[in-house]
Amino acid sequence: IRDLGTTLSHLHILWMARCGLSDLDGISSCSCLKELYIAYNSISDLSQLTWLDHLEVLDLEGNDIEDINQMQYLGLCCKLSHLTVEGNLICLKPNAESAEEPDYNYRAEVKKLIPHLEYLDKIPASQT
Repeated sequence: IRDLGTTLSHLHILWMARCGLSDLDGISSCSCLKELYIAYNSISDLSQLTWLDHLEVLDLEGNDIEDINQMQYLGLCCKLSHLTVEGNLICLKPNAESAEEPDYNYRAEVKKLIPHLEYLDKIPASQT
């Protein structure tokens, strides 16, 4: 990813769905990104996304995000308004070690960690 960012420094939209990504090392070199589509990969660590100040749309559907606390990193992306996380373990339980809780609501938890989010999984984030 780093090579893309250094070569295409003004890249605004990046679509890398279903391409076997396991980490996001080097994504910070794509500092102009507004939309990032990385669905159906093997991503579990979102810490590298904190450097994307212009990110507005992020599609993480069908990845390996197992800990709801990973959403804290996205809370630092102040322009992030559209997020897709369905198909990740965090939609079922807060982390890999915890048992499934019948009253667990991932939408409410994500909204707490990313208060400025407008849409979560294509539904207004205010609808929990």
